[in-house]
Amino acid sequence: MADTSQKPNTKGLYIKTYGCQANVYDSERMRDVLKPLGYAPVDSPEAAELVVINTCHIREKATEKVFSELGRLRDLKQANGGTLRIAVAGCVAQAEGEEIMRREPAVDMVVGPQSYHRLPEMIARLSRKTGDVLETDFAAEEKFDALPKTRDVSGASAFLAVQEGCDKFCTFCVVPYTRGAEFSRGADAIIAEARELARQGVKEIVLIGQNVNAWHGAAPAHDGRGGEWGLGDLIRHVAKIGGVERIRYTTSHPRDMADDLLGAHRDVEQLAPFLHLPVQAGSDRILKAMNRQHTAADYLRIIERARAARPDIAFASDFIVGFPGESDADFEATLQLVRDVGFAQAYSFKYSPRPGTPAAGMQLQVAEAIKDERLARLQSLLNAQAQAFNDATIGRKISVLFSRDGRRDGQALGYSPYMQSVHVDGGAHMTGRMAEIEIVGATMTSLKGRLVAATAEATA
Repeated sequence: MADTSQKPNTKGLYIKTYGCQANVYDSERMRDVLKPLGYAPVDSPEAAELVVINTCHIREKATEKVFSELGRLRDLKQANGGTLRIAVAGCVAQAEGEEIMRREPAVDMVVGPQSYHRLPEMIARLSRKTGDVLETDFAAEEKFDALPKTRDVSGASAFLAVQEGCDKFCTFCVVPYTRGAEFSRGADAIIAEARELARQGVKEIVLIGQNVNAWHGAAPAHDGRGGEWGLGDLIRHVAKIGGVERIRYTTSHPRDMADDLLGAHRDVEQLAPFLHLPVQAGSDRILKAMNRQHTAADYLRIIERARAARPDIAFASDFIVGFPGESDADFEATLQLVRDVGFAQAYSFKYSPRPGTPAAGMQLQVAEAIKDERLARLQSLLNAQAQAFNDATIGRKISVLFSRDGRRDGQALGYSPYMQSVHVDGGAHMTGRMAEIEIVGATMTSLKGRLVAATAEATA
């Protein structure tokens, strides 16, 4: 929870974040960028001098949701005499920036996901009433170079952006148009940021990017081998940082599952045995229409190789049902792929046209009723697999990183290496720590655990 107690001369900052892990990271870095200007986080727009809406453009009606939120903020701005400043950031800002400024005069600034490092300059221009207050340049390298070298983190887990943008151009997706081309941060900068996070007590580092496993970069001079690193090499070196007890990465593309990354799953103890690898569909015909540039067989071979490298690995994925032209046979191929893999978790959605993407203009759009029926069938299968995976953990002892208090007094909530939510009674003292937990119960969405004797004695 944000600290609502403001020091004299500080200004309240409220950021509302929609969408993916990259947006969460961007919101955290916006706080870092604005801190030197005296902005401090508050818990509500009513307590703020600056409100930032950090938007996501992936799902249907994203723009309409932004304008609905802006309508409420406009009323708040009018109620406090117009002193509230409103900024729109993120992917909707990138795609619809000029339209936002035109339709909603209450908005003071619009800034894209590669330009938010310029917020202090934009605020200065706004105060002087000079210059443009719309920034939507694609400047990922400039952004990372300009961000503060230190971060203000409070939890035991933190996102660390290593890669931005996408060159895959799936026909249903807006990301290449809102995040720009693929860009990999330098290894030295990433490792320095990871060390800073560990120094602040972060125990789990989550490497993130739109296609995180596309990351590559020159090996640092101290590596001694020269050449180029892939994500597996980077993970091996982050794992050497003292205090880093768990590493995860998300989100990956099947095209970029290289040997060095699978080898890291085999060799790096801190790397969680969990892979979120979106497939979207199980039909080769639909995968080709989506421009996924892999087949169902390619995907299944990756799963097989990952299991050979790390037998206890579990998988998550993303699915779209009702893509234009999807037949009953195509959908059955998706169900069969799900049965073949067996997923621990999954995210599934009905296809919705995104303006400006090739799929939006395709023929043979699938009727909503058919999408509804297919989504229900797919989710029924995926839910059964998630329940079976969670049930299989009962009786096991697993490592859990505790992040916050649970709903009941004395209860702690954490996450397993497989991203399962775990709650433990009598564990409130465990927040911010990692401990071995025996799983004693399971639902489809969470696990119940208890402290093992050795852990309980060590923390008494």
